[in-house]
Amino acid sequence: MLYFEDSGDYVFKEEGESGGGTYFIWEGVVEVSSQFPESNHDSQVFEWKKFDYFTQSECGGQDVIALTKLTCLMLPYKYSDLMNPKSIWSADMSLETWAPVEHILSLDPLDVNAFRGVTLKGAPKSAKVYGGQFMGQALAAASKTVHFLKILHSFHAHFLLPGDVNVPIIYEVDRVHDVRNLATRRVNAVQKERIVFFLIASFHRGEEGFDHQEPIMPSVPDPEELLPKNGLEEGVKLSRHQLGSQVSTPTFVPWPTEIRPLDPNIYTRHTTRPASVSYWLRAKGRLPDDQALHRCVGAYYSDLLFIQISLNPHRREGMLPSSISLDHSMWFHRDFRADEWLLYVIDSPTAYNARGFSRGQMFNRKGELVLSAMQVGVVRKIINTQSSIFATTASKL
Repeated sequence: MLYFEDSGDYVFKEEGESGGGTYFIWEGVVEVSSQFPESNHDSQVFEWKKFDYFTQSECGGQDVIALTKLTCLMLPYKYSDLMNPKSIWSADMSLETWAPVEHILSLDPLDVNAFRGVTLKGAPKSAKVYGGQFMGQALAAASKTVHFLKILHSFHAHFLLPGDVNVPIIYEVDRVHDVRNLATRRVNAVQKERIVFFLIASFHRGEEGFDHQEPIMPSVPDPEELLPKNGLEEGVKLSRHQLGSQVSTPTFVPWPTEIRPLDPNIYTRHTTRPASVSYWLRAKGRLPDDQALHRCVGAYYSDLLFIQISLNPHRREGMLPSSISLDHSMWFHRDFRADEWLLYVIDSPTAYNARGFSRGQMFNRKGELVLSAMQVGVVRKIINTQSSIFATTASKL
């Protein structure tokens, strides 16, 4: 790798190299061009933003990150496909082309291993940062530091403190482990100089292997036959004034998910019901063909009405049940599109000693199991008049 300070500097291809390319990084923006004549229609130019992790040689070469004022390096043109925009934040993205959930998960790069996220108005939340936002944004940060051929296959997350929706979240990535086909990342989410959330994520480069599936997707109506549900009755909510707004702004995003519950009954927080729920869901708008992004969105989805299911058999009039997520784990089995209908099947096999346990599976419309999730949380019964006391206690956990 060679570094230059003046825009006029360049580097020729090495003697004996055929079809080489010159890659320029100017003020943190990468311009990729082949050295073929301009008349050659195969010549391509791509752009990347500052700190994008855009390639890693499959032959053990150095990682390339946009850091310097001007950087030039030589690669054979056959590797130019490594420069195709695989980034979660493509160079041509804008508020007009972002799907709402992509807007929610987008981060500002602060350094090679540090990113900043915010909680947008209109995004799912209660009095604190929605757990799915923590997971989706943290996984987006981790994915930015991993070769794009290595895809997220699992993560284990821990919620330490309630997230403040009015304070930016700094995601610090630790590159724990890298080998040819595997990578491990730890991500700390920091607010007010305190770690409020962290996860450890594992990535794997796809290989040919065995294929079987035991779980069978339930026989349920198609999502087109079911009524939509714009908000969730518990956990994260959608305000009435947000229902009519469908335009993203730098600080606001409309509700990002379409939901079709299988159970048409209307429940309240005081209605006893089974410790299970199933619903179809998908992202509003079209997402890029980036499997890393779709898995981040799948993690974002997974916390919708999850640990609260363990409260269902215990709901009754006069008692206000409450839940606090402690940890959350996920495994991604197959590629999927988060902007196409997925069936989320959730149940809670047990609750004991003020802890609830929930598990979930997502299926695509072909009946393929695409991911599994599990979560443990503190679940309590609180008398309505003491709800303010609970809120104070929860903030200290």
